[in-house]
Amino acid sequence: MRRTIAACVLFICACSKTEEPASTAPSSSAVAAPVEAVRTPPVVTAPTTAAPSKAAVSDIAWDVPAAWKTAPNASAMRKATYRVTKAAGDPDDAEMSVTQVGGGIDANIDRWAGQFETKPGAPPQKAKREEKTMGPLKVTVVELAGVFNGGGMPGMAAAGPKTGYALLAAIVEGTDPPYFFKLVGPEKTVKAARPDFDKLVSSLKPR
Repeated sequence: MRRTIAACVLFICACSKTEEPASTAPSSSAVAAPVEAVRTPPVVTAPTTAAPSKAAVSDIAWDVPAAWKTAPNASAMRKATYRVTKAAGDPDDAEMSVTQVGGGIDANIDRWAGQFETKPGAPPQKAKREEKTMGPLKVTVVELAGVFNGGGMPGMAAAGPKTGYALLAAIVEGTDPPYFFKLVGPEKTVKAARPDFDKLVSSLKPR
């Protein structure tokens, strides 16, 4: 009898206990997805290109005609000076000056044209121009004739009017600044020197 009563008491106590819920692991769907970092695309900059130099070559060389004589430079601005023997009947020798200066091509040609008149007191004439390309060099040949009122380099005193004079020049672009080959003298002498002048121009080359 006692055993029966004890068994009943144990059964009642077991039934009176509250069953604790089993712990459950969070489902994979409940876990927040990791936030992906926003990547900023790299900034692509265009490659910088150095500004092109005005000089195609560092310097030039030329062949001096055998008939031309080297003379002292009258100015520190000159690179070379050549004397061309006068033709028969002309009063003076012609002179070739070689300079390397700035100031602009057209400005120098206009200045030369301003030194020549068709006759005393007449307006300056327009220069005859011819352009040619020789490799990296651009050459502008300039011709003028008439009454010469120029002296030479800017700032020098004029030599006084000289009738029957001519100018034959070559402006060589490719160096910075350009070269100026300027032959001035009596017209007959300058015309006689034209073949040698053309040979000098044809011999121009980078150095």
